Amino acid sequence: MSETVTIAAIATAPGRGGVGVIRLSGQNLMPLAQKITGGKTPKPRMALYSDFLSEDGQALDNGLLLYFAAPASFTGEDVIELQGHGGPVVMQMLLARCLELGARLAEPGEFTKRAFLNNKLDLAQAESVADLIDASSQSAARMALRSLKGAFSNHIHALVDDVITLRMLVEATLDFPEEDIDFLEAADAKGKLRKIREQLDGVLAQAQQGAILREGMQVVLVGAPNVGKSSLLNALAGDDVAIVTDIAGTTRDTVREMITVDGVPMHIIDTAGLRDTDDVVEKIGIERSHKAVQEADVALILIDPREGVNARTQEIVASLPENLPCLEIHNKSDLMGSEVLQTQQYIARANDVMTISAKKGAGLQALKQALLQQVGWQGEAEGLFLARSRHLHALEQAKQELAFAADCGEMIDLFAEHLRLAQISLNDITGEFTADDLLGVIFSRFCIGK
Repeated sequence: MSETVTIAAIATAPGRGGVGVIRLSGQNLMPLAQKITGGKTPKPRMALYSDFLSEDGQALDNGLLLYFAAPASFTGEDVIELQGHGGPVVMQMLLARCLELGARLAEPGEFTKRAFLNNKLDLAQAESVADLIDASSQSAARMALRSLKGAFSNHIHALVDDVITLRMLVEATLDFPEEDIDFLEAADAKGKLRKIREQLDGVLAQAQQGAILREGMQVVLVGAPNVGKSSLLNALAGDDVAIVTDIAGTTRDTVREMITVDGVPMHIIDTAGLRDTDDVVEKIGIERSHKAVQEADVALILIDPREGVNARTQEIVASLPENLPCLEIHNKSDLMGSEVLQTQQYIARANDVMTISAKKGAGLQALKQALLQQVGWQGEAEGLFLARSRHLHALEQAKQELAFAADCGEMIDLFAEHLRLAQISLNDITGEFTADDLLGVIFSRFCIGK
């Protein structure tokens, strides 16, 4: 990047803390560092203790100044970090001083965007910075760090290199049409394509696991009033996050709680009983419940085994999206006395049927494992990395193009074109050929100062 404007932002979280950090990035920041320290000259990558001065020479704060000279910095530009006291007022004063000295306020994700544009990170690594910050479990944090270190990108680069090698073989034959088929057979083009497709399938499988860990899963609790949805939410959360009574309509809005099972975030949503009502407030809650159902990954259909599937439950099941995986949950097993429960499946579309007691905690562990199975989680394994939905889409597109290439037969020109399109899809992941508008969307979701 040339003639880059200097940017500045508070890099630490809002609020009070022992230390607060102002980060700056731009070109030739040494004069700025000298002005803010009263003429001191920092050495690259060595901490300088100093007062941080206002324009009239008054001390705004004191602390450490760290100077990273380009290109040996996070962004590839000159970078300065002012580490002062972490009070909000002090941080705002220091930030205002940096703006006085010619910097402008950084946009969300702009530091990481500059690192990407200066080839310090590829796009998949840049996205993993935000994923590491937002990680909701230790497993997600570990996988995000693997992506940041290049685990995902290395797989993609290897695939792209193999596709490029095959493209060179295929497109070279277009210059010698009388020998093209024999040449490709001798070079084992179909065998090379088959190997690439196998490698892509492996990367896609890993990415799908990483997407589960990054996105987590949305689990909605549905059922007739008073079947124990709120009790189950409390039992899964390990706390009284929802009010439990015998009065129908107690839950008048969706109640959400996040738990972690085997490293996977699960967003459990207790829905207001899906029923007709004249209560204005409850109607709003029911509308939100329908929205939560539409966005869910799995639905738990709760049934009171003393009643079975009543008319209200049948209406609720009929209203669920056809492609939504469902588990039939027979709750309140503790109320069945000493009877031996014969778990009977009433709902034909349910993937499984389970008996639990939300009140006593019976069957909850098995339920958690069943939920993981519904989204295909296979457990954290060495080498897994976080992936986003756009990564999965790009991998699926590449897989489709390679399948088309395999079906081209002797149509060499089509074979070459599908290989080219497959390479473009793979390059979108790491950002070699990514549109500017997509970059704007990606980095706008980062926090300011990162």
